[in-house]
Amino acid sequence: MHALIASPQQRTYLVARPGARRGIQLPAAQFDELASAAAADAVMPEWLVNAARRAWKLDLAGRPMRGTVIVRPRTRLNYSRATWELNKGCNFNCRMCYLALRKFEGLPWPEKVRLIDVMCEAGVLWLQFTGGEPTIDRDFLNAYTYAYERGMLLEILTNGSRLHRDDILDALTRMPPHKVTVSLYGASEEAADSLTRTKGSFRLVTKGLDAARAAGIPIEVTIIITTHNEHEVDAMRSLAHEYTDRVSEFGSISPTYDGQPDPLAAQSMRFLGGNTVFQGCPAGHTFFHVDPFGLATMCKVGRENPIDLMETGVAGLLGLPAIADAQMLRTGGCSGCKISGTCRVCRPLAKAYQSAKAPLENYCQHGQGVSA
Repeated sequence: MHALIASPQQRTYLVARPGARRGIQLPAAQFDELASAAAADAVMPEWLVNAARRAWKLDLAGRPMRGTVIVRPRTRLNYSRATWELNKGCNFNCRMCYLALRKFEGLPWPEKVRLIDVMCEAGVLWLQFTGGEPTIDRDFLNAYTYAYERGMLLEILTNGSRLHRDDILDALTRMPPHKVTVSLYGASEEAADSLTRTKGSFRLVTKGLDAARAAGIPIEVTIIITTHNEHEVDAMRSLAHEYTDRVSEFGSISPTYDGQPDPLAAQSMRFLGGNTVFQGCPAGHTFFHVDPFGLATMCKVGRENPIDLMETGVAGLLGLPAIADAQMLRTGGCSGCKISGTCRVCRPLAKAYQSAKAPLENYCQHGQGVSA
């Protein structure tokens, strides 16, 4: 199994190690040297041996390029990241889920392989598996393995309920993920199971976290805050920090991406986020989202005018930047707003809130005491 990945990224070149945060930036000449050495199946250049030892304490002296370093080719597109809803199905039924429908359906395996190839051809180095719950998809392990072998750095966005499984632990140990981000729904069975509407969900999540920690898998925890667990936020923070120092909190509940209001009932106004001014987003330009059927959009929320990658291949992504730019325009209820420059949400998310007829205080400065 490869130890390193060398890849073009935007206007530079990187060498990355699966499972490690740190990377090495290269000038174009050294990247070209690696590409030539890989094509000739030469021994790894001494400068890379030394750099790997400094960056990761990794001894690759005398190792051949083939089988040790994947050198990814330059592409005509500028994408570096993608998120992939492997399946919208889930074994939980969370009250705050942003998905409009959670059907267990998607591409057959041969088409999943083709989709991964398209994303590689587009330049994607960082790929996030999401859902629904990605680990319940019948092809999850095959998709994870194939994407890893193609030279991608992989993230799994998961509820953690299946991280204890031997087959998943084995795969993540042999093929280290860039990270695994686990959502934490409570510090007790009562709160967590109420929020997920799934009896035993809390036990499954903590069982998965315990197993991942024991296996040395890099974990991040996102604390999901709602009316069902806001009374035990401090306990959730303590629990999360038992597993990792990388803990974040999410309290801004959105409508479904197509503007249905149901999830908003779980919003805790005490923990409503949005204190950071939205300063632009490269969605559709340097990253994109793909649904279970291979439909590419600018992001998980902005899903207008999807591009069928199964029909168009990588060429279809050439039109995505213009589609993304059109969705970012301040239209509808945001037209002519004099304080849009300090808005806390992007236009696609604001549109979802407006479609759901959400209270302004959930997403807009006009409802938060700010006047033009």
